[in-house]
Amino acid sequence: MARVCELCGKGPQFGNRISHAHNITKRRWNVNLQPVRMRVGGSTRRMRVCAQCLKSGQVVKA
Repeated sequence: MARVCELCGKGPQFGNRISHAHNITKRRWNVNLQPVRMRVGGSTRRMRVCAQCLKSGQVVKA
């Protein structure tokens, strides 16, 4: 299952993990997804929404 917000489409960001010895390996920052029951077009749907969408008020909870 993809770590993507179903409302805004935000996905993980990628970068490097750098140790004290400056060894570089790949890493990723995942999105803070929350399962929410919300109203979409008059019906109730269960969606995985990022915390930023929840805080900004884009979600109408059912």
